[in-house]
Amino acid sequence: MESISGEEGNFQVKVLQKPRYVDLDKCISCGACAEKCPTVVIDAYNAGLGKRKAIFKYYAQAIPSAYAIDSENCRQLGHGKKCGICAKVCPADAINYDQKEQLLDLDVGAVILSTGFQAFDPSPFDTYGYIRYPNVVTAMEFERLLSAGGPSAGHLERPSELSLKEEIANAEKELQKLDRQVKQQREKGEPSPDLLEKLKSQETLAASLKEKKAAAGEPKKIAWLQCVGSRDINHCDNGYCSGVCCMYAIKEAVIAREHAKGDLDAAIFYMDMRTYGKEFEQYYTRAKESGIRFIRSRVHSVERVARSENLRLSFVDDNSIMREEEFDMVVLSVGLESTPEVRELARKLGIELDHYHFAATSSFSPVATSRPGIYACGVLQGPKDIPLAVMEASAAAGAAASRLASSRNTLVKAKTFPEERDVSTEPPRIGVFVCNCGVNISNVVRVPEVVEYAKTLPNVVYVQENLFSCSQDAQDKLVHVIKEQNLNRVVVAACSPRTHEPLFQETLRNSSLNKYLFEQANIRDQCSWVHAADPDAATEKAKDLVRMAVSRAALIEPLPNPSVPVNPSALVVGGGIAGMVSALTLAKQGFKAHIVEEKDRLGGHALKIHRTWKNEDVPAFVESLVQEVTANPNIQVHLKTQVKNVAGYVGNFKTTVSSNGTESQKELEHGVTILATGAHSIKPNEYLYGKNDRVFRWHDLDAAWESDLVKNAQSALFIQCVGSREPERPHCSKICCTFSVQKAVELKERNPNMDVYILYRDIRTYGEREDLYKEARKRGVIFIRYNLENKPVVKEGKGGTLEVTVMDHILQRPITLTPDFITLATAIETRGAEELGQMFKVPLSQDKFFLEVHMKLRPVDFATEGLFVCGLAHYPKSIDESIAQAQAAAARAATILSQKSIEVEGVVASVDEGLCRGCGKCVEVCPYGAPQLIQKSEDVVVSRIQEALCKGCGACAVACPTGAAAIRHFNDREVLSMVEAALCK
Repeated sequence: MESISGEEGNFQVKVLQKPRYVDLDKCISCGACAEKCPTVVIDAYNAGLGKRKAIFKYYAQAIPSAYAIDSENCRQLGHGKKCGICAKVCPADAINYDQKEQLLDLDVGAVILSTGFQAFDPSPFDTYGYIRYPNVVTAMEFERLLSAGGPSAGHLERPSELSLKEEIANAEKELQKLDRQVKQQREKGEPSPDLLEKLKSQETLAASLKEKKAAAGEPKKIAWLQCVGSRDINHCDNGYCSGVCCMYAIKEAVIAREHAKGDLDAAIFYMDMRTYGKEFEQYYTRAKESGIRFIRSRVHSVERVARSENLRLSFVDDNSIMREEEFDMVVLSVGLESTPEVRELARKLGIELDHYHFAATSSFSPVATSRPGIYACGVLQGPKDIPLAVMEASAAAGAAASRLASSRNTLVKAKTFPEERDVSTEPPRIGVFVCNCGVNISNVVRVPEVVEYAKTLPNVVYVQENLFSCSQDAQDKLVHVIKEQNLNRVVVAACSPRTHEPLFQETLRNSSLNKYLFEQANIRDQCSWVHAADPDAATEKAKDLVRMAVSRAALIEPLPNPSVPVNPSALVVGGGIAGMVSALTLAKQGFKAHIVEEKDRLGGHALKIHRTWKNEDVPAFVESLVQEVTANPNIQVHLKTQVKNVAGYVGNFKTTVSSNGTESQKELEHGVTILATGAHSIKPNEYLYGKNDRVFRWHDLDAAWESDLVKNAQSALFIQCVGSREPERPHCSKICCTFSVQKAVELKERNPNMDVYILYRDIRTYGEREDLYKEARKRGVIFIRYNLENKPVVKEGKGGTLEVTVMDHILQRPITLTPDFITLATAIETRGAEELGQMFKVPLSQDKFFLEVHMKLRPVDFATEGLFVCGLAHYPKSIDESIAQAQAAAARAATILSQKSIEVEGVVASVDEGLCRGCGKCVEVCPYGAPQLIQKSEDVVVSRIQEALCKGCGACAVACPTGAAAIRHFNDREVLSMVEAALCK
């Protein structure tokens, strides 16, 4: 972006588009250019561990799936050399060396910044030896080593061995060259002694290198060092926690052990393990149980072992004893930071950055920058993981849409598909496409063998092997092949249909076939992944799955794609901050919203909180938000109201609610539902809570803030993880550490001489909240760590005084403290979520929070279409994250409400009324209320399916005693054909 002018709703933006020197309309992504290109350069995508050509595709599944020329390294462009090989070999005449930069003028209503981050460069950390030792790598480099598309094709190898492989390849290349020269000289006579000596020397070198490579083997011990470039103001200015490093280190260790088939000693050296996200703590627990070692220590130095590529770590253990340990590799868990380019962009845009150079936003407008109409999401706004970044992306879209509602649909181009081909009278012509999935499949399954086998199957007329069947170029080729070969059924043997079936079905629609004429065999999850140690069995099983898929494909038939009208209004269950923000975001876009709140006022748990962690006034914000909600004509608030019954389907829900505790009920009609029912702090049965009025829960402290007890106190104590991270509640409640540290700082501000103690297991002040932790330590707050085996003991002394005994982790002895009051960071859990989940047919996690359909891809969507979740009902989170998720849920809901009608699934139940005896078993078992008993005549009752309600679960087909109920696309004939194919090789 070169410049921006104008204001919100009417920006003029100049964007510089650089040339790629390849015509996107002509490039067929065949790779002939890269194969012949003579220039080899470092591959930045593979973190410098691999090589690429000067003409390249950024990565295998890049969109657009076309090549580009690296002008800085191309011999033809600007280097005074003539090459032009890529233009000569390109079969599509796609190379264009004359392309120029273009300055594009864009008229836009809003700008969304999602410019990402850069990983911290650990080169200045001399003690870690990153520059000196090849087997000290960053986490990003290790990600590429684990990747099937990486420099080692997914095999666990050390960089020193990768360099060795390159040396071997170069040595063999030179050996072949010398061998040719010797043969040429022999044809003319005797070869020269010097040449023979060179050949012999080269043979010795090649053999020696291969022997060295064979002796090296895979790494057996790998260490991860946390907080490299984060929580550090000595080597860099990144005092914040990068938020994601603990989880990605655990993930990498788990995956590395899988690659090594468990034969790997993985150790993670850490200060605080910050697994604060949804189900993160459980992942951490499983990692410990699997054998991954977690060592609480900040490693002092890394040194190379003499006459070896191995590395020696020096560190102080938990008992303050200096230790040394040898590892094959060291992975530096580097943090996330803003780039210099972002700072320049911020200057051009005129937006403020904070002291860490992230976009400055408030807790109450988490995606809005300081300039109206410009929004920020992702790590540009601060360190965060993928789920929160995706939520913020939708939130930014929702916030922008709220201000641009009047322009909706003015520039929309409706997507159209070609007219569907009638194949009902054609014999089956099946095409089978077998995917390598990089090496995810081909590293175990012998794909060419499966391809040859597929050619022998009945009704198969075409078989093709693909590197990545889901890539854009493969999809385009699939459309071409379907038309060229006149295919009327398609089988793809690849990965999971759960994630990729919609993509392939859309490709069929682009080729004029009904999308249900598609079948997918999952030879990744069900073959290569589960039988990684047995390629023979995996290959045979892949053949079985392909044979079963082909047998069913011959019988499947086209299904209709019915559409239903959409009621352009929303039901929001819950009137806390998340519920109000989601309703207001929709209302500002012109949609009606109903807020159903069981209490007698709006505000939820925010009514109990005084300040955010950024020291913003919560009561003032809540009051303003409530006024804005109640004054908006598009929002109808139903206080002291509860949901009693739910019926309907996406676009057309009918929810019965009961108000004021009476029997009077009314029905609300709406197109979508957002669940924002919140959660609650538990009332513990420990630490004298409820037995001594000097013991508070975390939010009780705010209520008692101006009381004499708190104002005159000379000593205060906080106990973390009360009821959290324990067997009955394994989750981390996420907000407790920040709250306690914030309150500890406020107490010290009020009375610097006050003694303030925080008893903790891991301090989880993630992101820029780390500044609070640093401030607390600076002000003299004392942090004492405890573990589950030695929990603090609270006793009541004379006159109701308190005595707390805890094992000091530094002194290694028990100490007794006498605080004036205690604040318990109690666990957060949902109430009534199971009942509500059953009504709306949505699942809960093992922690009883509402479970989204996919943590990263769809973090606010339920599997049931038209239902969304936000706020504490999803998982404990701070106000800023709740607001971002509320805006995201509204943005996702608006994608439905903005349509006049939507397509619904064709895979639904149907009833053969000739076989139906009206017994009602299907009505009893259906969780969605799709079957209904209809009086067909005076003495005949039959079941009929409301197709828009049906989710194709098959419960009715199982319960039906006569076989009248069946699932389209999964009828008995189709399923039994697969069973027969599995049994009859």
